Amino acid sequence: MSAAADPVTLMKSMVGKAAADRVVSGSIVGLGTGSTTAYAIEYIGKRLASGEIKDVKGVPTSFQAEVLAKQYGIPLATLDDVDRIDVAIDGADEVDPNKNLIKGGGAAHTREKVVDALAEQFIVVVDSSKLVDQLGSTFLLPVEVLPMAKTPVMRAIEKLGGKPQLRMGVKKAGPVITDQGNFVIDVKFDAIDNPAELEKTLNNIPGVLENGLFVGVTDVVLIGEIKDGQPLVREM
Repeated sequence: MSAAADPVTLMKSMVGKAAADRVVSGSIVGLGTGSTTAYAIEYIGKRLASGEIKDVKGVPTSFQAEVLAKQYGIPLATLDDVDRIDVAIDGADEVDPNKNLIKGGGAAHTREKVVDALAEQFIVVVDSSKLVDQLGSTFLLPVEVLPMAKTPVMRAIEKLGGKPQLRMGVKKAGPVITDQGNFVIDVKFDAIDNPAELEKTLNNIPGVLENGLFVGVTDVVLIGEIKDGQPLVREM
């Protein structure tokens, strides 16, 4: 690996590899989005290419995952083609002690939730900076919204005690557009005491497609850490 000198990059690749190592022949795999998951996709492709595993199909959660899977030779399927997902591998922006997550930093959380919730086993790959005592403490909560409903949804979120802001593009003028053609509203809550309740409440606002709270879906959390300058992986 060219960036072996950089411990953070090495750690991310090690966590991705640890997740990829759990994929067995004949699996249908949900392929998540983000920098750490990208390494998992790369290693699944390498294991397929070497013949270590075979008959693996990937179900991508985003254009990014689709592009990477094609690059690394993982055959792709849609949810119309498969009757199950054996394992899904994805990142997270925050993980609490109950393995609940905030996702959506990459604006792909709607498709991620569909795929990850269907998986028999959902493996989350993160570095230790993503671990929090309470969700919402470091990361804004992303809410995907139909463009026409942006203003009423933001008003409804304010009534719930949230501070909403429309996510704007970087290297793109105007708002971020999701793979589904929608906007993302990032919301600051002072405290998310009941993630399961808030997830439902937000999704009941007309015009909201999905939010970034993932409650009760995670089975395994693999955490990359750097101890004494050495990268290592542990399971939560």
